[in-house]
Amino acid sequence: MTGSDQHILVIGAGQAGLQAAETLRSNGFEGRISLYGDEPYAPYHRPPLSKAWLTEKIDERQLTIRDISALERKGILLRTGSVIEAIDPHARSARVSDGSLVHWSGLVLATGATPRRLPGSESSKAVHVLRSRRDATEIAERLQHCAREGRPIIIIGGGFIGLEVAASARKLGLDVTIVEAASRLLERVLSSDLSQWYADLHRSRGTKLLIGAQVSNIEPVGPDQAIVHFADGRSVQAGLVLTGIGVIPNDGLARKAGIECDNGIVVDDCCRTSVPNIVAAGDCTVRRLPDGAKIRLESVQNAVEQGRSAALALLGKEKPFTETPWFWSDQYGIKLQIAGLSHGADTWVRRGESSESGFSIFHFKQDRLIAVDSVNAVKDHMLARRVIGTSAAPTIEQVQDARFDLFTLRSKSA
Repeated sequence: MTGSDQHILVIGAGQAGLQAAETLRSNGFEGRISLYGDEPYAPYHRPPLSKAWLTEKIDERQLTIRDISALERKGILLRTGSVIEAIDPHARSARVSDGSLVHWSGLVLATGATPRRLPGSESSKAVHVLRSRRDATEIAERLQHCAREGRPIIIIGGGFIGLEVAASARKLGLDVTIVEAASRLLERVLSSDLSQWYADLHRSRGTKLLIGAQVSNIEPVGPDQAIVHFADGRSVQAGLVLTGIGVIPNDGLARKAGIECDNGIVVDDCCRTSVPNIVAAGDCTVRRLPDGAKIRLESVQNAVEQGRSAALALLGKEKPFTETPWFWSDQYGIKLQIAGLSHGADTWVRRGESSESGFSIFHFKQDRLIAVDSVNAVKDHMLARRVIGTSAAPTIEQVQDARFDLFTLRSKSA
């Protein structure tokens, strides 16, 4: 897709949409690029929303990835506060909430995801989710209010968002309880040993944990409090209830337009959808693997790499995103970095003592390294990103041998 008469519409001004727009321009696309976002802000970083934005009020400029003037210099038209209500793949048009029609030659869907909510919690001012900058700003205000009033907070969901907010709230001196329905924290992503280590970490910082607790309902109390009722009859009142129980991919526009969806917009390794000239990137997607299985990844890396692949696909260039996925989380100043996907692992090896000074958990499946979780061990993480899936990956015996220098493997992966 080339030529100055072409117009590519990007729906979604988050990390994936921004990356797609900028990749188009940096790879010689001469036509018009329009970036539509439903929020009233220029593209911004989401990771600080559960951390520094809640406690330190980092400067707004630090949160912004690219301001409007920077996009203008690249010839990218940013439309904030603009909701796309429908797309028509046959007419190659999109209907905006103000009634106008936007015609496009190519379309990037980067519509993100929406946090899950517990039924009945929508009307309470004390119950929040965390996804957007507005969400985070409201939560920051509630945290300050709870600190002044001496009210506890409850976090439903022991995933990354919940644990990061808990750490931020403890930093403010608040009484924090984390409620997790599963048998342990971060059950889907961490080994049981590392999961227990994080549970101990949060307890050591004064956070209460209710593991295996089933929430039956949330009852609003007055203008700004709520009671969380549990299936076993217990109940806890709080000034803030945060629900961090996962997200739902925003695939409604695609689904209504007849684009294949299955818990997300189905894309291939190059982010092509089932409809020509329409690509998708980021949290709204589910990627079909060569064996037919599908995988959803929610991370900054995935958004950036898919945004890049999607843009190049529209330009007729193939750049499959098949690299080792990686993630990170900061809690109490401790950095957890994950390389690879540990699902299906049958052997785990810890390298280093389980302490804040740094260690890693190596995940193996049928003697093959598939993932490494590193706590304050940046070098281990960087090595893992380099060797997972290659012939340079260490064996179980090499990881078990404390005298073996894993970093000698870097030369083999070059």
